[in-house]
Amino acid sequence: MLPPSFPRTRKPAAWPLRIAVCTALLLTPLALLAQDEKPGIAFSTMEPGASLPATWKNLPVAKGKAITHYTLVKDGQTIVLQADANRSASALMHDGNIDLSRTPVVTWRWKADKPIEDADNRVGSKEDAPARLVFAFDGDKSKLSMFDRAKMDLAKSIGGQELPYATLMYVWSANAAPGTAIANPHTKRVQMIVLSGQPGDAGQWQSLRRNIVKDYEKVFHEPPGRITGYGLLTDTDNTGAEVRAWYGDIEFLPGP
Repeated sequence: MLPPSFPRTRKPAAWPLRIAVCTALLLTPLALLAQDEKPGIAFSTMEPGASLPATWKNLPVAKGKAITHYTLVKDGQTIVLQADANRSASALMHDGNIDLSRTPVVTWRWKADKPIEDADNRVGSKEDAPARLVFAFDGDKSKLSMFDRAKMDLAKSIGGQELPYATLMYVWSANAAPGTAIANPHTKRVQMIVLSGQPGDAGQWQSLRRNIVKDYEKVFHEPPGRITGYGLLTDTDNTGAEVRAWYGDIEFLPGP
């Protein structure tokens, strides 16, 4: 679900643009943060109802799409980010600032109130998820097949932005086993790894830890390039559903 737009029969401008327009990111390239600045975000240090830092932007995955609402709320004694999607698709994204040679591991928490009925990330018309963690990567596009480059050119002509070289997502999905890798139904340049969504997961906080470098190499069969952006996405625009999810702090750590 997330990069910019590629036409499909029913919704011409909403393919992985959902993952990519959002990741074709911040529409104008922002200056990268200094590499010694700690990446990630600590929602737990913020105040309920406060504005998020200006470096985090709520980006619709395609023009005209309803946005998912992201708000800071209190969960017990902790502040977390609440995502409310109602036939909507927008991602809370940050400019890339992660040195994967120093901090290849990401840790975070998330919770979804329920699965999205009929959602299936293998099918373009059903590709929604209550929770996603998204990473966009730079790379040498000349190495891609003519077919992939043509799709990127088409997406740029429709959406006006370059697609990332590759996008890796961690997703909450009720119809695939944890660890399953799913290619976006429109392009293999977007790969999803299922982490949650089994019976009993709904309504429960889950603490997760992944090595981004190892996961990227597993699904794209090459070392990752520079991360150009990362963020969160709760989306229900394909299924027309309504769902709520929560995200805890995101932190980047040394390996393994």
